[in-house]
Order: sequence, then structure tokens, then C-alpha cells
Amino acid sequence: MSLRLACIADDYTGASDLANTLSRNGLRTVQTIGIPADGLALPEIDAIVVAFKIRSVPAREAVAAALAAAEYCTARGAGHVMYKICSTFDSTDAGNIGPVTEALAARAGGLCVPVCPAFPETGRTVYQGHLFVGAVPLAESPLKDHPLNPMRDSNLVRVLARQSARPVGLVPFDAVERGAAAIGAALDAALGEGRGACVVDAIAERHLLALGEAALRRPVSTGASGLGLGLARAIAGGAAPAAAPDFPAPEGPAAIIAGSCSAATLGQIAAVEGRIPICHLDADSLLAGDMSAALDWAGELLDSGPVLLASSATPEAVAALKSAHGAEVGARIEAALATLAAGLADRGVRRLIVAGGETSGAIVDRLGIPAFEIGAEIAPGVPLLRSIEPEPRLFALKSGNFGGPDFFPRALAAMGVAPTPGAD
Repeated sequence: MSLRLACIADDYTGASDLANTLSRNGLRTVQTIGIPADGLALPEIDAIVVAFKIRSVPAREAVAAALAAAEYCTARGAGHVMYKICSTFDSTDAGNIGPVTEALAARAGGLCVPVCPAFPETGRTVYQGHLFVGAVPLAESPLKDHPLNPMRDSNLVRVLARQSARPVGLVPFDAVERGAAAIGAALDAALGEGRGACVVDAIAERHLLALGEAALRRPVSTGASGLGLGLARAIAGGAAPAAAPDFPAPEGPAAIIAGSCSAATLGQIAAVEGRIPICHLDADSLLAGDMSAALDWAGELLDSGPVLLASSATPEAVAALKSAHGAEVGARIEAALATLAAGLADRGVRRLIVAGGETSGAIVDRLGIPAFEIGAEIAPGVPLLRSIEPEPRLFALKSGNFGGPDFFPRALAAMGVAPTPGAD
């Protein structure tokens, strides 16, 4: 393994998003689920994305996982470690972006870490330290209502400072416009002032390229997939990316599990009504963990084409469930959906699409998948994935807000299967 870049992701769908970006920009990349076990046969790669579910766990757990992954990757030659976070910067005042960033910086000997969640391709930009979704500040956008970590402050310098032990600064737009050298000088000046991190402005791809060049000269950075784009371009130079591998479709049926309650996912479910059989899972069965009726329903239909099983509901319905059953309702539903995925696998499903970051994490863990190869892009931020072990299976793991209305048919087509026209 000749690693150039190590990335530590705080959730599984975000990891896939980053792996897709790195692959598209010239780096041979794999996504692993946690630190690879001894004996796992990985292909020759330039970059690794180690995926954890550490966005909302206690900060000490997130820090321990990230430090262990950094040790593993740097021992295998990685000269730069990127901590991959969501482009909505969702976190609480306790972390985990600040604590993990500071721990990785301390491990590297102390430095001022560049921090940037911008990805203009997906409408996320940072200007004067404020995060925008399209033309709207984050705290005024629909994305402020994250189900686990609502975001009510668009000022990332302020947000990061509340969860950091050291002061936080800003590399402002005028410095970023002057390029990589000016970004580096601003970070050096901030370190001299005792700052442990600086939010970096970026509103266009050229800013990400400059940031990637500047960040690569340092051992640690924190950001979303846009930062990964800049790092990949800086590493690959002018090398043309290799074509995405063509994964042959495995034998066996296909299924979709939707656990996200985002408006995008709800629209994607509505778009396939009448084209794909849909089972809307009832709350009582989910909370009881009893997926037998849903699995019986799917078992009768899988030989005829793909099926969709959805726990997705409106934010109001989710709020009502939490009020009635407590905050742990989300974890209980994720566990039920993981049980559902395992049952589908037992019934021969080898092509699986999952909507929702937390749902994806629960399912991948339950299926015991250690790593993925990265295939062609299905939609921005969502690649086709092939499991490396225990057997080749195809996956698409989608963050709730990703993809257009036609995402499910596009993902099925990428897996070599089409929806059944006119299905009830």
C-alpha cells in the first residue's frame, strides 16, 4: 500500500461522498469501515477513507477512534490526514469537530489546522466565516433542522470556538483569493497568535484548489469533500483520473431501504410510486424490531424486480414519535432497518440502495462489510460501491439530502437492474 492521503470520516455516507470525490480527481481510493483488520486484502491505492460513526458520539470516543486511524494510516506512509466532516458542519457545542481536530493537531506536533466545509458544486460555500447553503445562510436554510444536531448558527468561527480549547481564527476571502501562499501565511500568522484552527473561506472551485495546495504542506486538515477535491488535485497534479471500474452485476435481486426523513428522500420515494412496489413500514413494528411481515412482503416480490421499504416520514411525524417514545427512537428504528437488511441478504439480495446516513451506518455494520471499492458516480456525492469482503455485493449509500427525484432509478440502472414498469 503506497498511501499518499489518509482521510477519517465521521459517518459512512460522508465517507462515500469523499471517496467518490478523490476517485473522480485522480486518486485510487478505497473506503474502509473502521480500521482495516489484519489480513484484509486491499488493492493498490493512493488514498484511504476510514469511515466511522463518530459524529454524534461522546467526544472522547470520537477522538480515540480518529487517533487510532491516524496511527494506522501514517504507519503506512500517509503524509497528510484529513478529518472529513459534513458540509453542513452539524455538531454540538461539545463537539466533535473541534475536539478531533485539536487531537489530530496535537498528535502532529501542534499547528493551526485549516477547516473548510465548502463544496460549491453542491451549493455549500463559506464567506467571512459564515456557511451558506445556496444563497441562504445555513441557519436560515432547511438544512438547519438536522435530526441529531440542529444548526442555528451560520458563523463557523463562533461554532468551532465553542467546542475548541484553543482560539479559532479566520482565513478571509481576500487572502484565499491570493492563492495557496497567502493561505499558508495566514495560517502561520494565526498559529503565532495561539490559534489552533482557522475557518477558511471558499466560494468557488479555484479556492478549493488553492486550499488543497496549502493544506497538503501541513500534516492535518478538516473539511468536507470540497477540501478533498483540493487535496486530490494537489496530489495528482496534472494526471488524468483513471476510468471508474466497471463492476459486473452480481446474481440476485435488488432492494431499496429508505430511513432518511429529508425532503429529498421523501421526493425520491414519491417519484417511484407505481413503478416500484413500496412497503411503508409502520412505527409499531419498527420500534418492536419486528421485520417479519415486511420481509414476507418483500420475499413474495423480489423475484419480479426491485422493492422499496421505507420508514421515512415527515419531520412532524418524527417529532411526534420522539415525543411519544423518547430520543432513542432513532436508534431503535435504525436497528430495525439493519435487521431488515440482514433478512433481505438472507433472501438473496446482492444489490442494495440505502437512503440515510445513520441508516447506512447501521446496515453496513450489521452486514459485516469491512471495505468498499469505489465505482462510477451515480449522483453528485454518491458512488456505486462494491464490497471487498465477505463477497462482492453492490451498494449505493446516500445521505438523505443527496440526489435528484430520479435517484432510485439511476442507482438501480447503475447496478444493472431497472424498475418494473407499472408495478403496484
